[in-house]
Amino acid sequence: MEQMTLFDNREKTAPLASRLRPETLDEYVGQKHLIGEGKILRQLIEKDQISSMIFWGPPGVGKTTLARIIAKKTKADFIEFSAVNSGIKEVKEVMSRAEENRKMGIRTLLFTDEIHRFNKAQQDAFLPYVEKGSVVLVGATTENPSFEINSALLSRCKVFILKGLEEEDLQELLSHAVKSPKGFGHMDIDIDDRQIAAIARFANGDARTALNTLEMAVLNGRLDSEGCVHVEEESLAQCMNRRSLLYDKTGEEHYNIISALHKSMRNSDPDAAVYWMYRMLDGGEDPLYIARRLVRFASEDVGMADSHALQVAVAAYQACHFIGMPECDVHLTHAVVYLSMAPKSNALYMACEAVKKDVRDLPAEPVPLQIRNAPTKLMKDLEYGKGYIYAHDTEEKLSKMQCLPDALAGRRYYQPTDQGLEKRVKERLEQIIEWKKK
Repeated sequence: MEQMTLFDNREKTAPLASRLRPETLDEYVGQKHLIGEGKILRQLIEKDQISSMIFWGPPGVGKTTLARIIAKKTKADFIEFSAVNSGIKEVKEVMSRAEENRKMGIRTLLFTDEIHRFNKAQQDAFLPYVEKGSVVLVGATTENPSFEINSALLSRCKVFILKGLEEEDLQELLSHAVKSPKGFGHMDIDIDDRQIAAIARFANGDARTALNTLEMAVLNGRLDSEGCVHVEEESLAQCMNRRSLLYDKTGEEHYNIISALHKSMRNSDPDAAVYWMYRMLDGGEDPLYIARRLVRFASEDVGMADSHALQVAVAAYQACHFIGMPECDVHLTHAVVYLSMAPKSNALYMACEAVKKDVRDLPAEPVPLQIRNAPTKLMKDLEYGKGYIYAHDTEEKLSKMQCLPDALAGRRYYQPTDQGLEKRVKERLEQIIEWKKK
């Protein structure tokens, strides 16, 4: 628990991220969708109409900083409270103090970091004080509040989603840190735009990581005889634990490498596939992006030849979400190797494309009467559902009822292959088609 004070002697020794913490909305970087001119949160702050709220977003995007700015702007007593080392006793002590403040006309903004770590009883302890306005509760969480925060408490809070900072925002922040008197403005620093861009990419939306990396790079820079600190490539690579500083997640090389990964898996080459996957990770790529591409590949290139492939890919995505880098690299490797070695079929992809073309190019056909729902007498009078055959009532569990519109009768979109388990699907489909012809 920490209270904001007017006097702080730690400025010279504090980490760069702390020294550069914004104090006003105009200094705040990112979250333009919330605090840009005319946006809802900015209006609430400027009109002093704030109420309890939850900030949901990844680490290092400014949740704590924004809460401090709100407290300062609204002249509220700021109390920082951590769910990691506080129990119900501490909650009640803080609330008692906030209640005394309220009686004296002082508003209390209680910032609760990692609020999702509170258990139900601890979260319930907030309720009476939030309801009667003893505190303005601002909770911060990296987890989905719908699942992690009690519905009673959540219903009394506005939820604002904070996003990872854009690379342009991080570059602006880093350039400011080099020039600002609060940062390295008192030093002569030799660092170019390309190096700043590399740090911004490495930080992956996290301002704290970006500033900490810059600080390490400067402190480990080469000092020349004139007092200039040169940030060198090798030193910067060590600070970022990255060899590939030039990987551009939005440029041509990004698309070249994801293409190489996809085509290596399609060609059943696990060695090449794992290599290209790790090239992306080593360049700072978000593992969840790679995992999403694997999920797509599982249905597009493997499909019914091995339906377990989709389960493996989705499980890898979940594993990456649960534990992140660097540990999730082995889960991605697991999925990449499985997909590479799985039998391949693009029949599902081809079916999608064929249907897509017909839906786009042909008139929107009406649903055949026999498969329309008929919940009312009028619909039955109009012959909705007439001729419908319930497949489970037949011996074969099949019927010859037409389900496509007349204009598309007999159209074949899904053309199964002989690959892997899809061969059984093909045999089954051919049996069904032959039975319906008889």
